[in-house]
Amino acid sequence: MKRLYLFISVLLWAVASMAQPSWVKKATKSVFMLKTFDDKGSLLASSCGFFTGSQGEAVSSFTPFKGAASAVVIDVQGNEFPVACMLGANDTYDVARFRVTAKKTVPLTIAATNAATDAPVWLLPYRETKSLPQGTIRKAENFRQDYAYYTIALNMPEGYASCPLLNEAGEVVGLMQQPYRQDDTLSYAVSARFADSLAINGLSINDQTLRSTSIKKDLPKELDQAVLTLYLAQVSLDSVAFSQLLADFIARFPNAPDGYTYRAEKATAGKHFAEAARDMEQAIRVADRKDEAHFTYSKLIYQKEIYMPNDAYDGWSLDKALEEAREAERINPLPLYRQQQAIILYAQKKYAEASDIYATITGSELRSAGLFYEASRCKAAQNDTVGRLALLDSCVAMFSKPYLKEAAPYLMVRAQALLDAGKFRLATTDLNEYEKLMQTTVNANFYYLRFQTEVGGRLYQQALNDIDQAIKMMPEYDLYYAEKASLQVRVGLYDEAIATANECIRIAPEYSDGYLFLGIAQCLKGQKTEGVKNLQRAKELGDPQANSLIEKYSH
Repeated sequence: MKRLYLFISVLLWAVASMAQPSWVKKATKSVFMLKTFDDKGSLLASSCGFFTGSQGEAVSSFTPFKGAASAVVIDVQGNEFPVACMLGANDTYDVARFRVTAKKTVPLTIAATNAATDAPVWLLPYRETKSLPQGTIRKAENFRQDYAYYTIALNMPEGYASCPLLNEAGEVVGLMQQPYRQDDTLSYAVSARFADSLAINGLSINDQTLRSTSIKKDLPKELDQAVLTLYLAQVSLDSVAFSQLLADFIARFPNAPDGYTYRAEKATAGKHFAEAARDMEQAIRVADRKDEAHFTYSKLIYQKEIYMPNDAYDGWSLDKALEEAREAERINPLPLYRQQQAIILYAQKKYAEASDIYATITGSELRSAGLFYEASRCKAAQNDTVGRLALLDSCVAMFSKPYLKEAAPYLMVRAQALLDAGKFRLATTDLNEYEKLMQTTVNANFYYLRFQTEVGGRLYQQALNDIDQAIKMMPEYDLYYAEKASLQVRVGLYDEAIATANECIRIAPEYSDGYLFLGIAQCLKGQKTEGVKNLQRAKELGDPQANSLIEKYSH
């Protein structure tokens, strides 16, 4: 009888061992309950998950995080830890990786390789039961080359989604997925290695999956990626969130100047100049490339002095900006730093000094259309027409024909310079090239400008065509009719001038221009009585030319 009892005891122990592997007691410490909340603190969703790292790193489903403003995890001992930040997410496989505030966590060991077909696996729930659900891998489909999506012969109990799936060695192979149907005899899991591989990079700040949760996102581990995050965050985050991101960056990378320079720029925009100055001085102290930090400081002061001149700060001036640019050049004599000095000198109206600097760098690696344009502005300020046009010729020469749209602004600038110099036909040529490039965006003002240029160059038919185009675009603008009538009078088209002047009067009956050109055209055509009457009306409306014309045509 004793032997029978002993046999039954051994049999029961064996069955129990099969139902509950030896690793269960330790592994269960890694599984937790996840709860997410909306911005009002109301419960949004619940799920399970498990720790994958000793510093609070964990994985779970991503679905509970959608629309969430905060989240907590509750471990098997009932300890509650807030979710500090998201470390990655994938909506396709419904996986999230995140970090909680716990100082030390017990992670599951993640299997180094995918589980094989027909391998036995166990499902480990939150606060495990005496008998773990056991199944068999039926299919392991590879995705992203190295990861597996598992189909398991297992009827997963309700509420077990996001729990870990472990192999015989107690290594986690998968994260359980939400079943298609609760009575399904098959279950599914995504590779735990894939879940644990999710990471933040510089572009993650614009990732639509991560943006669907308001929980803070972690910074990338790599400095260059974290700097990219700062660059993108300037326009994608609100002021409060960006300030927090800057604080996180500086805490993680205290010896990188970027966090201080971005924070200085933000402080400057908020007119907190003393704070900005302190951050820039710290950036210079920690920077490996101090010339770059001095250059950044110079640009920051310059921008403030140009765009916020009425907000005085004793420590900053254009002289200080120039000093920082010169210090950058002293450390590393780059043409870029000399260009910055020229920009500042131009702002100080020291045009000759700025011009001299431009002359030394137009042959450097900075040589570009933009640089020649900057140099031409110095010559324009010195009333050096020849020098200005020579530099603008070099500017346009940086582009080859047929021109691309990038040349358009410089063609317009040169056209204006040629117009100022009285070189009307050359100016017209540049305006023609500009029109070819900007056909879909040119407006009535452009055609009016070219009309004036063509009149100056005695290209009267082209001028009439352009003023017609301007009128077509702005048919109720009386100035264009007055200009057209003036030119028609000038070239002897009196009947046409009379018709145009009448249109001008229809649009603006209380202005003198229409009556003036109507009267002139009528007088020149021999209709002096009617003409003088219209000139008299122009005089009554305040036209200064009308009186002398009345005297001329009244005899």
